[in-house]
Amino acid sequence: MDISVTQEGPVAVITWNEGENRINLDSLQRLHEIVDELETLDGPLAIVLTGHGKFFCNGLDLERFAANPSEHGSTIDELNRLIGRLLVFPAYTVAALNGHTFAGGALISCAFDYRVMRADRGYWCMNEVEIGLPLNERLWSILENRLPRSTAIIAATTAHRFSGQDARAHGIVEAVASEDEVLGHAVGVADKYATLNRKVLGIHKRLIHGAEANRLGYPA
Repeated sequence: MDISVTQEGPVAVITWNEGENRINLDSLQRLHEIVDELETLDGPLAIVLTGHGKFFCNGLDLERFAANPSEHGSTIDELNRLIGRLLVFPAYTVAALNGHTFAGGALISCAFDYRVMRADRGYWCMNEVEIGLPLNERLWSILENRLPRSTAIIAATTAHRFSGQDARAHGIVEAVASEDEVLGHAVGVADKYATLNRKVLGIHKRLIHGAEANRLGYPA
């Protein structure tokens, strides 16, 4: 499982490099392991999550579910728990959306404090209404918690593919950057906020997102 961590000063850069970066029990376990490790660190810290090449994350591993249908429910549960955990993680978090960010990947992006997206290529999209996989109340709540309600409704009911500029205009991301600058922009923002008081930040994030984290199965 090629999900690695490098340290750039106080910024932990998590790079997901598994092709389309599909969500399954293995990728979720590895991401939880990394967060476990980061939780043990004291002092200044911020987190950046990015993909590699064309994809940030292309959603659930549907091929794996076809072969192992019993994994679907537990995968959704672990995805929810990861998102809840990131929402209240006591450090500033940034998603560097280097490429396509679809369905479950779009939901993961909603767990971060700040999101920057590639300007020239790649889409952010909730395509469930195209592929016939309905959201449930908890998955919908992720969108509603983090996005303008009007944007969440468009995303859930139309499968609109938001380009970088479109995503920024609709409040999905805070910034856009060129392919060569997406990760650098993310690391720069993360570094700026890495020295925040992490205890206080954690308290504030629980005030903001604690109810949602609880709803997703991560006690906050």
